[in-house]
This record gives sequence, C-alpha cells and structure tokens, in this order.
Amino acid sequence: MDLLNPRALRWKIAGLAAAACCAVAAVIGFLVHDATRDRGLRVGQDRVLTHLATVEKEYARTGKRPTDADLRTPDQLPEPLARDLAEETSRGGRYGVWYDVKSPNHHWMWGAAAVGDQVLVVRNDMMIEERGLQLLDRSIITSVLAALAVVVPLAALATEPINRRLRHGARTARAIADGDLDARIGRTGRARDEITEMSAAVDEMAGALQRELENERRFTADVAHELRTPLMGLVTAAGLLPEGDEATELVRDRVRALNALIEDLLEISRLDAGAERARVDAVPLGELVADVVRRTGTDTRVAAGAARTVETDPRRVERIVVNLVANAHRHGAAPVEVTVTGARIVVRDHGPGFPAVLLDEGPRRFRTGASERGRGHGLGLTVAQGQAAVLGARLTFANDPAQGAVATLELAPGTV
Repeated sequence: MDLLNPRALRWKIAGLAAAACCAVAAVIGFLVHDATRDRGLRVGQDRVLTHLATVEKEYARTGKRPTDADLRTPDQLPEPLARDLAEETSRGGRYGVWYDVKSPNHHWMWGAAAVGDQVLVVRNDMMIEERGLQLLDRSIITSVLAALAVVVPLAALATEPINRRLRHGARTARAIADGDLDARIGRTGRARDEITEMSAAVDEMAGALQRELENERRFTADVAHELRTPLMGLVTAAGLLPEGDEATELVRDRVRALNALIEDLLEISRLDAGAERARVDAVPLGELVADVVRRTGTDTRVAAGAARTVETDPRRVERIVVNLVANAHRHGAAPVEVTVTGARIVVRDHGPGFPAVLLDEGPRRFRTGASERGRGHGLGLTVAQGQAAVLGARLTFANDPAQGAVATLELAPGTV
C-alpha cells in the first residue's frame, strides 16, 4: 500500500507542502524575530537613556553619586561603551549606549554620560526582553509544528483522487499488457488535466494496438485457411508420385513441412482469438512426459522420478513438450534433457542458448532472434507459450550459466 511507501506520490506531495510551509514559516519567523528584537533594543535604549538623564540631573543637583548609578573614570569603562561614548561626544552627543550580550546570566543595556573628568554609568537588565524573544521563537516553532500536523495529513488526503486515477490507469495498462485489449482507462474525473490527457493517449494507443493485432490475426488466419486447399492438392499429388525416388521423398518432406507450418498458423490464430479452452483431467505428469518424448523419436533424456499427478489438459501439455523438445533439437545441441519435478517441466539443451531478444521480449512468430540458433519460423515457441496461457501455466525461458537454453513450464498448482 502507498500509505506505507515513503516514495509514494502522496507523501512526495505532502513533503513538498511541508517544505513550503516550513520555508514560509522560516521567513516569517525570521522577520518577526528580527523586528521584535529591534523593538526590544529600542525600548531598552530608551529606558537606559531615560534612567541616565535622571541620574545626571540628580548628580548635577547634589554633586554626589546617585545610589542607582556608578561613577567611574573613562579608563574603567568597558571598551565598547567607552568607544560609543567617544563617538557620540565627537558628534555633539552626550550619552553612550552599549548592549552587553556576553554576560553569563543577564543581558545588560549600559548607558554612560560624561560629567567633568568622570563618567556616570547605569545599566538595565534586558532579560525580560530576551525571555520574551525566546518565548516568541518557541511559539513560532510550536505553531509551525501544529500547522505541519494539519497540513501534511490534509495534503496526503487531497492527493487521494489523483492517486486513485493513477492506480486505475496503472491497472488498466497492466491489463492491456496481459492481453486484455478491450481494457480502457476512460474518463476518471471531471478535471481536464495532465492525467486526463495521459489516459486519453493510453486509450488511443490501446485502440491502435488492438486494431493492429486484429488485422494481424485476421491475416494469419486467412492465409492459413487459403493455403489449406492447395495444400490438400499437393498432398494428393505427392501421394501419386512413384515410391523410392529421391525427388519423391524430397517433395513429400517439403509438403509435410508446409502442412506443419499451416497447422501451426491455424493453431496460433485460434489461440489469438481466445477460442481455445482446456479440458482438465488428472494426469500422472511423469508418465505423460516420458511417453510424449518417446513418441518424438528424438534422442532425449527424461528424468521424471519426482513428478506428481496434476489436474491439467494432457493434449496441451503434450503440444508444449513436443514443441520445446523439437526446438531444443533443431536450434540447440545434444544432449537434450527433460526433467519433471512436481508440477514443473524443464527442457534443456547444450547449444548456444536463447538469444537476448527472446529473453527480453518473449517468443515472436517468424523470428528466431539469432542465426546461431538455426533457421526456423519462430512458431514452435509461440504455440507453446499460447498453450501454456490456455492452461494457466507459466512458461519461462532462460540460459544456463554453463551452456545451453532452458525452458521451464510450471503448471497450475492443483494436484491430486
């Protein structure tokens, strides 16, 4: 489920909303913090200047140091305060101000005024302003966290319609890839957005693909049917040729090959049309495979000691095994081995292996994929794959790391 997937689109959008929220909060927080700090400094300066003016008047009236002020020489002043007082005096001012933020327990706002050869010094505690600034920062952080606790779930929920439309599109695309060419995404919402455009494009592609495949199926079926009539004439004519003649055997061999090709084409057209249905029986798989391989008349090793009795269509299993064994002998190299384990049949040869294009895309009619695999029409594996689909079985192709091609048929798990 994408609720638990951190890479899901909903969490990416929620993360983007959270990042935007944090960025806005950081900018606003910085501005508010800076403005509040400046205001606190101005208030502190005004307070210390008022205090300094008061003690200066009292000193001028009494000639004595006020109890809430210090009387120091210029050398006894903190260096920043002395520098600020000197700069203000040079400009015609009277007071110097310094904000001391390095004190361990308190922040002080210092004020100084020259009285004769000495300096009146006062200081005010700024911890109230500092604590207020700290509370403001905490309040901003708390508000941001509270906003995130609301924004992130809402953003995740707000993306649900988008996610639902995308999931529907993905399911439809997978259905089309699995062979359901009638599947369409359709209109998944009122919005005319990029998802709508993508859905329309996928539906158009599926329709074009369906038309193309229908034309291909119709052409294959028509060609096969049209060839059957002249083929029957060829079979009859070949039967009338004199026995024992080399030319006669050559003609009959080619007629048999042509007949097998047409039968394969007709079978593929039926498989493509979805007209085939499996007739399931309880079959001892090991005995069936051994008998089928024996009747092929090929030099093929069979190991079926670990086979089971399975519920399947024996005629279709026979068709698949015959085509896999024939393909191994025609395009591979000896020894050819057939191993039956449970409900799994493995056919392996020791030739150059399957070409990369077949491993990537699966078998294609009229394409063998590589010259080193020998010549052929590419129909045997196509028929085997179609029959496996009718059985609900899984036919896979791979190359052995040592040498040779490996075809594996995994029948449905039902056993008796």
